[in-house]
Formats: sequence, C-alpha cells, structure tokens
Amino acid sequence: MSAINLAETAAGLPEAWIAHRLGSVGAGCVQVLRMDESSVQAESHDAAEALLVLDGRLEMEVDGMPVSVRAGELYVVPAGAAHAVRPGSSGTLVIVELPEK
Repeated sequence: MSAINLAETAAGLPEAWIAHRLGSVGAGCVQVLRMDESSVQAESHDAAEALLVLDGRLEMEVDGMPVSVRAGELYVVPAGAAHAVRPGSSGTLVIVELPEK
C-alpha cells in the first residue's frame, strides 16, 4: 500500500459526511471524510470510536454535552455514547472504529 494524501482524498469525495474506507489495522477500520457545516443525527456504537480532526473543527454533542475538537486533536467517543454532529463543523476527519456486528 502506498501513502495516502488524506486532505486530497477527503476533498475529492462527492458528499460530505460519507466516510471513505482507507484500510484496516487489525480489526479496526480507518476512514476519512469531509465535514461541512451541516448537522448529523445522533448515533452510538458498541465499541469506542476514535475521531482525529486533521484540519478545521468538529462540533459535537456527546451524551448531551457539547464537545469541540480542533485541528490536530483526537477525541475518543466511549462505547455506547450517543453522539451527534452540531452545525458548524468543517474540514477533514479521520475515523478509526471497529465494524458493527
């Protein structure tokens, strides 16, 4: 596998908030997506999910509490935590998660 330019990959995606699978690390799936200003409905997962903001910012609500993740920051959503994207996010997001069972 060759190196992947994450910013170029995200910028070339046809829609915001649709993750593009880059590969796997063990059982984990590594994905990239392009964020825009829109909100995304709440979801939760059986396993924790790592969110790394490469550029821009991610505005979320996790279990009812506001969370802001800035460029260069990593946030781990705990397993089972309801999390939604609030309006105002933008940039490039890398997600590492386990596949849903």
